[in-house]
Amino acid sequence: MQIYNTLTRTKEVFTPIEPGKVRMYVCGMTVYDFCHLGHARVMVAFDVISRYLRHRGYDVTYVRNITDIDDKILRRAEENGESIGELTERMIDAMHEDEGRLFVQRPDQEPRATGHVAEIIAMIEVLIDKGFAYAPGNGDVYYRVRKFENYGKLNNRNLDEMRSGARVEVDEHKEDPLDFVLWKGAKPGEASWTSPWGEGRPGWHIECSAMSTCCLGNTFDIHGGGPDLTFPHHENEIAQSEAATGQRYVNTWMHAGAVRVDSEKMSKSLGNFFTIREVLEQHDPEVVRFLLVASHYRSAINYAPDALGDARKSLERFYTALDGIKLPAEIEVGPGDYAARFTAAMDDDFNTPEALSVLFELVRELNRARKEAEQSDASTTSADVAGLALELKRLGGILGLLTQEPAAFLKGGAVDLSDDEINARITARAEAKKARDFAEADRIRDELAAQGIILKDSREGTHWVVDRS
Repeated sequence: MQIYNTLTRTKEVFTPIEPGKVRMYVCGMTVYDFCHLGHARVMVAFDVISRYLRHRGYDVTYVRNITDIDDKILRRAEENGESIGELTERMIDAMHEDEGRLFVQRPDQEPRATGHVAEIIAMIEVLIDKGFAYAPGNGDVYYRVRKFENYGKLNNRNLDEMRSGARVEVDEHKEDPLDFVLWKGAKPGEASWTSPWGEGRPGWHIECSAMSTCCLGNTFDIHGGGPDLTFPHHENEIAQSEAATGQRYVNTWMHAGAVRVDSEKMSKSLGNFFTIREVLEQHDPEVVRFLLVASHYRSAINYAPDALGDARKSLERFYTALDGIKLPAEIEVGPGDYAARFTAAMDDDFNTPEALSVLFELVRELNRARKEAEQSDASTTSADVAGLALELKRLGGILGLLTQEPAAFLKGGAVDLSDDEINARITARAEAKKARDFAEADRIRDELAAQGIILKDSREGTHWVVDRS
């Protein structure tokens, strides 16, 4: 298995620190508002990665943190007239609801910053003792960026370039404008914790250094996050953690691609900013997930009506192929070389587009086998159909797809008729055909078609789907 490492900017053979086990940390959400499409991109990307690692037999410990104390949280709670705890609990519940609808499995551990303040303070004290941090006496603590020899290695930038191009806060208490805060002294009335430097709260960067090492150890296998976190957040994490422990922090750095809306950067100022729940009000959650999975995790995704329409059509092809097939409990060996080719694609830096192309070929073979089965009574042909269908469900499930009942997905959508009303018309049509009243049978079919219901006849009977053309 090869994974692209942001640190080395190359694909590398993945070798876990401990054979058979993978320790992975992903930067999670700052819970002051509902999750947006960019969050969905990261959620789904690393959900696929953790699912696949488990499929390959690894014992995965997947940690994704929650930042539940931050300047944005303080401001939003004050604006809403609610406590910080009320705001963050409400947003965490909403986040779990959103990820559940997108078929995202919960991480194994979900540490919160407020639950690790003691560990954060302890790490800051170590950094001060080693000379990597300083407390100027105003209640804040800062990290000495120039003290860390390899600062900038993740982003391949040197300090002089950062100094000339950075927008740094003017702060008379800093020794250097590039130094960043580890501990913030509290203003009157703000949420705070007692520390050796006075009442205050953690800086954002130190939270992840403390939580990741607490959960996974000083050195772990994979650290992931969104495309905007490489600098300064992840760069600062490396500086803090490696200075504190004297050990390499992370072996493999992974970053998901950005989400663009109609080929433009998603931004509130452009009016193209969407929360997950706003999107799911208009689109089937699995369609949205398919769109996110269909692009390589490192690639930018274009969220647009045409892209969603294509995702819907692709899923309909899969579910139509599966519809009406009774699946066996298991098959000893999957048909053909589909599993091997799927694995080869995913082993190549989790290449989901190539993996999906294998599934599309599997769908074509399944459709051919179904057609042959309908023209023959051979039991071997029916067994081939069942085996191909089960393999399609199994491989799709590794990507978190095809987990619904085919009929439920294909019937999804707004129609005026209830299931009972549609099934009653199907029964009436069958009786008309039995009585050789084909004009009546055609009339019923046309009546349903006019209401967006398409009938599909097969040896197993008649099924219906919603016309989305």
